[in-house]
Amino acid sequence: MTTPHQRHRRGRLAAAGGLTAAAVIIALAVPAQAAGSTLQAAAAETNRYFGTAMAGHYLNNSGTMTIVNREFNMITAENEMKMDATEPSQNQFNFSAGDQIVNWARSNGKQVRGHALAWHSQQPGWMQNMSGANLRNAMLNHVTRVATYYKGKIHSWDVVNEAYADGNSGGRRDSNLQRTGNDWIEAAFRAARAADPGAKLCYNDYNTDNWSHAKTQGVYNMVKDFKARGVPIDCVGFQAHFNSGNPVPSNYHTTLGNFAALGVDVQITELDIQGSGSSQSQQFQGIVQACLSVARCTGITVWGVKDTDSWRASDTPLLFDGSGNKKAAYTGTLNALNAGGVRATPGGTSTQPTSQPTTQPTTQPTANPTTPPPTGGGTCTATYSEGEKWNDRFNGVVTIRANGNISSWTSTVTVRSPQRIIATWSGSPTWPSANVMTMRPNGNGALANGQTASFGFTVQHGGNWTWPTVSCSAS
Repeated sequence: MTTPHQRHRRGRLAAAGGLTAAAVIIALAVPAQAAGSTLQAAAAETNRYFGTAMAGHYLNNSGTMTIVNREFNMITAENEMKMDATEPSQNQFNFSAGDQIVNWARSNGKQVRGHALAWHSQQPGWMQNMSGANLRNAMLNHVTRVATYYKGKIHSWDVVNEAYADGNSGGRRDSNLQRTGNDWIEAAFRAARAADPGAKLCYNDYNTDNWSHAKTQGVYNMVKDFKARGVPIDCVGFQAHFNSGNPVPSNYHTTLGNFAALGVDVQITELDIQGSGSSQSQQFQGIVQACLSVARCTGITVWGVKDTDSWRASDTPLLFDGSGNKKAAYTGTLNALNAGGVRATPGGTSTQPTSQPTTQPTTQPTANPTTPPPTGGGTCTATYSEGEKWNDRFNGVVTIRANGNISSWTSTVTVRSPQRIIATWSGSPTWPSANVMTMRPNGNGALANGQTASFGFTVQHGGNWTWPTVSCSAS
């Protein structure tokens, strides 16, 4: 493709603050009855989808389309449903390119993510030259017309894309749309809901993976405000473009859990990871396992099929090589999906949060968060939350809360015979005895007063459904 993904100015990928891939790997047991042979089948075991971005030219490549049809059940048009493609001249809409992809997907039993209704980039020339009220009205007309045209055909819309600035401000990007007024995002979501009440409405952005980053906190605060005021937002998309300068952060699962706790679904929307071999495979596994640990993480989409089709082709960032062969990253991803996790429980269009979020957000996220103090002196409490249940096992999540500043924490989980813990995630366990597990944080466990961390585990219950006993000690 010529500039296959020009809308993403990806020099930004080298953002600082990434941690090692190994830090996010979560150990999960493989249920004996589960062994999906494709990505979509394995993801379906926990009620999730596994999707791909699809460019129009894929339709002319039978080898690529064989992979798409076999492996994926959620399709995102790479460029064909963006503003410049669908409204090349004002009030003259052209849906032919988007229709090719949507119609193929639906006729082959796939669902569709709509991408994207309002965005500062890839605007048609006529829109780039507008400002003020004229631009606001043109944007809202575009949202309404496109969402209305595809009504009933779209699983989730990226209503607004990439509206927050990089760096330490935690604020909005300076764009022509932002200069129409700070409520432009809210207005776009309300217009989309009116046009297609059945679609899930998402905000989508990049470099929002690390919970401690200012941009992540800025988006979090916007979503929190929208939910509090009844603005119709149903989901948040995390693009998840990673490279050597910006690997998967160790707190990725915390980020997903904190957003989910606001009462929105979270979706990994544009996943690709620079690299090859076991290192790349481990990072893909870490992303999958983070999603599987959050009940409202409803699906994963990779941004393309074969490395040679990627907008980052030289980074070989996808699951299939240029000849369509499965890479180590594919095998790692499939194995991670088959290992299982918390069954996805997507919400509807309700503004109510889930009753038992996987991870609690910090009580007062700041616009420019700081690292928790390294010195201790405080105490901690551990709270158990019941997770998914199966006939032979159940999941549990323990939330650690700092009462005062702590430099680290240790939690003890005690199960009752014949119970045994068969899988854990988001921590480093040791086993003082057969029915006692001691869990410590991966890496730095420092928490400031009021902050929380969480870990999870799966219990093979052997007929005893009694909840485990949990406790916490701080240092």
